[in-house]
Amino acid sequence: MNIDFANLQYQYQFYKEEIDEAIQKVLSHGKYIMGPEVAELEENLCKFTKAKNAITCSSGTDALLLAMMVLDIKPGDEVITTPFTFIATAETIALLGAKPVFVDIDEDTYNIDSSKIEEKITAKTKAIMPVSLYGQPADMEEINQIAKKYNLKVIIDGAQSFGATYKEKFEVHHCDVYTTSFFPAKPLGCFGDGGAVLTNSDELAQKMKMLRVHGQDRRYHHKYIGLGARMDTLQCAIVNVKLKYYDNDLALRQKVAQKYNKALDAKDIVLPLVKEDRTSAYAQYSIRVKNRDELQSELKEQSIPTAVHYPMPLHLQECFKYLGYEDGDFLVAQKVSREIMSLPMNPYVKDEEIDYIVEKL
Repeated sequence: MNIDFANLQYQYQFYKEEIDEAIQKVLSHGKYIMGPEVAELEENLCKFTKAKNAITCSSGTDALLLAMMVLDIKPGDEVITTPFTFIATAETIALLGAKPVFVDIDEDTYNIDSSKIEEKITAKTKAIMPVSLYGQPADMEEINQIAKKYNLKVIIDGAQSFGATYKEKFEVHHCDVYTTSFFPAKPLGCFGDGGAVLTNSDELAQKMKMLRVHGQDRRYHHKYIGLGARMDTLQCAIVNVKLKYYDNDLALRQKVAQKYNKALDAKDIVLPLVKEDRTSAYAQYSIRVKNRDELQSELKEQSIPTAVHYPMPLHLQECFKYLGYEDGDFLVAQKVSREIMSLPMNPYVKDEEIDYIVEKL
């Protein structure tokens, strides 16, 4: 059996006619940068999430940069986040000259442990940046209570979670700024790089639109130091098509996860846990096993692709040595990083593929 981890080509075939037509339309009008499809996607993202503002940008990484820049995160400031995430979360903090301050994770959800945030707050702390890992929101009620108490900003790194809800509302309604990624393998992906920043603040949105185009308030007049962080018109056109069917794709992802959950009842496998007051976009379906490397090797021989998100927590990465963290500082993150393993997850995983994967596992 030949199992595809993300099934991107299969999805393209579903929407091929509409996607090809959308691409051809851009090629015909020739407005490759900031063409009409850009504003159209931003309007559609607002309709989908009920956010007041959506600003598309060149990647999920640049979305994080824009979010922190618009909130005036500066050198010497501290941003509290998780060590168990893709490097972009903390890398962007460091790029702005600020300091990533890590907090260990919850062993059930793998998201930042909200009960450990308050003890890390100092006079230099300016923001809390939870990550909605694998597609599930963090404990936003608790995080927002802490942020309010200490007058901190909240940025959600939702690179993996577009469409997920917390207490029946999309994540943009639980933070100052929500960022996401349209990297091809994300639940809502384009055919290259792309991302978006969502906010209910008109003031922040207006500034972010300037920051995205080198801080311009009009051509060649630069109010801020900014970025060249526009999302290509072609990529926006593609996401516009896929967004029309995204509700269904999300539902199918959740069904695949439920089927895995039902079939995988081995005592030596820890299944993903999604809390009752939230939903997951299931960017990944990640289990925990004790003999991961051996298991991955054997599954590969059976033509079953797997992945590890993520094998080394950020506090142990060479580039963050200067922060002074040591092995053992975040024991839960380190334990999970040794055991975590992602199985094929996309809306089109067939029942017989799940049966085959489970049998071989």
